[in-house]
Amino acid sequence: MTQEDTLKDLSTKYARLSKGHKRIADYVMGNYDKVIFMTVHELSTTVGISESTVVRFAHSLGYDGYPSFQKSLQESIKNRLTTLQRLEYMNTGQQEGNVITKIMHSDIRNIQDTITNMSLDRMKDIADTIHQAEHVYIFGLRSSRILADYLGFYLKFMHSSVTVLPQGVNDTYDELINIQSKDVMIAISFPRYSTHTITAIEHLKTKRVEVIGITDSYQSPIARIADKFILANFNVDTFVDSLTAPMSLINALIVTMSLGCKGNMEKRFNELEELWKDQGTYI
Repeated sequence: MTQEDTLKDLSTKYARLSKGHKRIADYVMGNYDKVIFMTVHELSTTVGISESTVVRFAHSLGYDGYPSFQKSLQESIKNRLTTLQRLEYMNTGQQEGNVITKIMHSDIRNIQDTITNMSLDRMKDIADTIHQAEHVYIFGLRSSRILADYLGFYLKFMHSSVTVLPQGVNDTYDELINIQSKDVMIAISFPRYSTHTITAIEHLKTKRVEVIGITDSYQSPIARIADKFILANFNVDTFVDSLTAPMSLINALIVTMSLGCKGNMEKRFNELEELWKDQGTYI
């Protein structure tokens, strides 16, 4: 079962569920935006059944237990959650101290999961592809724009031709006209996925331009379209998009690229340090 089919699978198996399990299923399908954050105890209390029934419900659907069912549900619907729904959850029964530690621990888990699932060979292959491109274009919208600008800032130290595409739709397509088959596009997108990012990538595929995706899962629309991609874990715990793991992944990509051009980087940084010194760039 793929993560994106969790609700669909629940609907398909509904008729075979017991009376108690149907009560849980009814609540899940009608309140999935709440269930992805609820503990076994909270769900059992809300529905009015025992905690053991909730666990058996998850088992009946083919999961190891409630946590694995909940994680699959989170992956399935995280792109459907509005910013308001995330805000409502954060403001429900959360105390300030608990929120602070919960968010920071969530960021730590996201980085740990990213490390666990990361392919070093894939990272090196993508770094080599970027090095070999005649021109590198980087595209990210909404909160992903921060990641695009950050990646672009450092890639310019290692590659002579780097362009971070503008956010305006018309401005973006003005730039896309210039992209050639020997160039590379790095597309960055995390939930909620930007429609314009997907549209731009689909346009590039018609021009046979290689697309590298930086996104969150195999089910991401970016991963489905891109020629190559790397993944950073991304969970929705608040109305804020946590970019900690994506930023860490991009740091790893930047360092991987730097290992392939040590000599050029040393020369470039020597020149830059002299320029920064003359201009009084840093205190």
